[in-house]
Amino acid sequence: MRKKHLYFCMVFLSLVVIGMLWAENIPITKANYELPARFTPNKMKKLVFSTSVDTHWLKHSTRFWYIFETTEGKNFIIIDPAKKQKHPIFDNVRMAAHLTEMTKDPYDAKHLPIETIKFIKNDKSIYFKVPKNKDVLEAEKRREKQEKKQEKQEKKEEIEQEKDIKKEKEKEKEKEKSAVEKAEEEARKFHHFEYELATGKLTMLEDYLDEPERPRWASISPDGNIIVFGRHYNLYYMDKGNYEKWQKNPDDETIEEHQLTTDGEEYYSYHGELGRGETNVDKEKNKDKRKPARIIWSHDSKKFAMIRSDDRKVKDLWVIDSVANPRPTLETYKYHMPGEEEAPQLEILIFDMDSKDKLKAKAERFKDQMVRIMTARYPVSTRDDDYRPPLWLSETPDKLYFSRTSRDLKRIDICFADTATGEVKVLIEERLNTYVETHPLGFIANGKELIHWSERDGWAHFYLYDGDGNLKKQLTSGPFHCDSIVGIDEKARVLYFTANGREEGEDPYYLHLYRINLDGTGLQLLNKDNFNHRVSMDDSNLYFVDNFSRVDTAPHALLCDTRGNALLELETVDLSAMQEVGFQFPESFKVKADDGVTDLYGVMYKPYDFDETKKYPVIAYVYPGPQTEAVDKSFSTRGDRTWRLAQFGFIVVTVGNRGGHPSRSKWYHNFGYGNLRDYGLADKKATIEQLAARHPYIDLEKVGIFGHSGGGFMSTAALLVYPDFFKVAVSSSGNHENNIYNRWWSEKHHGVREVVDEEGNITFEYDIDKNSEIAKNLKGRLLIVTGDIDNNVHPANTIRLAHALIKANKRFDFFLFPGQRHGFGDMNEYFFWLRADYFCKHLIGDYSQDVDIEELNREMEMSGKEKK
Repeated sequence: MRKKHLYFCMVFLSLVVIGMLWAENIPITKANYELPARFTPNKMKKLVFSTSVDTHWLKHSTRFWYIFETTEGKNFIIIDPAKKQKHPIFDNVRMAAHLTEMTKDPYDAKHLPIETIKFIKNDKSIYFKVPKNKDVLEAEKRREKQEKKQEKQEKKEEIEQEKDIKKEKEKEKEKEKSAVEKAEEEARKFHHFEYELATGKLTMLEDYLDEPERPRWASISPDGNIIVFGRHYNLYYMDKGNYEKWQKNPDDETIEEHQLTTDGEEYYSYHGELGRGETNVDKEKNKDKRKPARIIWSHDSKKFAMIRSDDRKVKDLWVIDSVANPRPTLETYKYHMPGEEEAPQLEILIFDMDSKDKLKAKAERFKDQMVRIMTARYPVSTRDDDYRPPLWLSETPDKLYFSRTSRDLKRIDICFADTATGEVKVLIEERLNTYVETHPLGFIANGKELIHWSERDGWAHFYLYDGDGNLKKQLTSGPFHCDSIVGIDEKARVLYFTANGREEGEDPYYLHLYRINLDGTGLQLLNKDNFNHRVSMDDSNLYFVDNFSRVDTAPHALLCDTRGNALLELETVDLSAMQEVGFQFPESFKVKADDGVTDLYGVMYKPYDFDETKKYPVIAYVYPGPQTEAVDKSFSTRGDRTWRLAQFGFIVVTVGNRGGHPSRSKWYHNFGYGNLRDYGLADKKATIEQLAARHPYIDLEKVGIFGHSGGGFMSTAALLVYPDFFKVAVSSSGNHENNIYNRWWSEKHHGVREVVDEEGNITFEYDIDKNSEIAKNLKGRLLIVTGDIDNNVHPANTIRLAHALIKANKRFDFFLFPGQRHGFGDMNEYFFWLRADYFCKHLIGDYSQDVDIEELNREMEMSGKEKK
């Protein structure tokens, strides 16, 4: 009996142990490289095509058109809102047949090679082009080559007698083709067509030649008669006739151009060249070429304005392109770092094209101030225009509206300058103890009334002013965030705007469209569904297209009127091909911030082979703000930093933090003011702890973190501030040393102190915590990455951190992307696998150790021609 009792006890204990083991989630030990390989950028292009309705409003009606591509091909759609009708612009089957008959190249309905279309002849016809068959193009090229060879032979004797220097000039001339020649060359690559919408008649345009492409240097007046440009740091202009000469032949010696200014010099230029993005070799090579001038025209073309910046005292910075050909090349540029005394000095200049006089606006008020000229909104129906000149806000040339901001960004004035005298009138003053921000002005009846965006009561709202700057009415109020003006109906006196955080029970970041009367009454929500909305409204303020989704829904598009009525279903994105290879929607969540009070909103991404009985490492993808929090609110196919990374065997989390996104209260947005290194870290940690408490499949002992730019800075800071919590970080292009990052971001979001001595002299004091100062705290695994020619967040940020880690005797990993700037360009996919390897190795304990990244190699065509 005793033995029997002992036996049952042992069985019971065994079952208890097995039960305990069964109840405890088992950590994963194998990384899954196959799943993320299904969703490479190349593969994604073939799984999902259009993800929204890209609206093109027409000029002569309230109609609009769009192209919507699916796995069944492209659909070319035109919508008539007034009639609530949706039609194909043409029948794809008939169009394919006609194109085949006319060009002798085979087409079918699913493979129409039409990239874009233009509505012409008062929107009654469309123009489009299709590329010529490669064989046809090759034959034309051979004929052209033979003609050039014959021409060259005829000139051979003459060329041989010329000096070497003249030969070089001839070569340069061959490279510098005229705009007309370029247009002709481009036109020859295509068949050109006109299609009449009413009759369905298709005509091939045999001798079609589009307008020559506008050169980057040409700032063309609204009436097209004056072209302004820069050269040798000064301003020049030419008239329309001489510009047309240049288009035909850039070397035409009869071209007349006129010099407007004579006092420009390097770094105190009228065309604002700072050298960033241009190597010293290219700078020397291009010194005599025309340059673009950043000017803003009056509507009548009689005047233009510009901001001239004196950067002569701003200190230099450098990067070296080590993979440049034929030898490494230096790039020198001006870069103002926070706290430095040598700041750019800005001035507003107004030019009168009748008198050719220059006037300086009397805009000085704050030391080292910033100024910004306000510009008019482009009508949405002009989006397909080849060129839209930037116009100043006032429809008349007598007033130039601008804003000026103190260096500490606590003071902003909304002003206008009298363009005849330069006298300045202040209309609106904004003052706060942290930084002030503004949005573009709403402009009514050419400035008789103004709609101003302000956070003066702690939330972003709209305020109605008269033209003299007297407050008439606060239009919106309450604990929600107004975002931007979409339209103003001056006759009906209605403002249309987007806002978020007003609707109960929703993620407060979801944008909606609203209308409100200009007397502050009649606030109405126009797109009610619980989604994140993006709208496009026509110029008449009658209709809008509403694109909406969440991270856990397929995108959808509706046509609505501005009373909030849904008129027409437009499109729903088909994700079935993506789902067939395993895609699953992520999960949204809400947690409390580290203060236990503030609500934070995030998204959790799981592996598609998720097993709830297992335990997964968790990785936080971070960006600290304060411009954004990098938390998706709408569906996106771009998932390299989120759902695609999760497929290796991770739970990937994105979440906001106090001091992050601006689309909450001013308190929330400015939480990190004065503490730019550490302000968001406690919230990231608290989020992961709460999620781990809710979900036993999250392994709190294996926490990773990564981010780019500000996120690179934040992810390294997390490893150093909470070294026993965060175990692995991959930090790319991080501004680890904000004292050497640019003044505009660092001084704004961290704060700079304006100091006035007894004699009234003003200086600025700046001090900020740096990652290098706490390098000694490193316990986990850290990979820091930078591009060697990053002229935004300079590589010195990463190198100084590396220096501090070495001095602290820490093991860490460092990777340099050669020839890459801030975003790593065409090496991004390589970085995806590099980052994944690092997390797999240190969080899972299993990673690919092959020399070749096979997942990348499988995407390459081995055609004998190396792809760049």
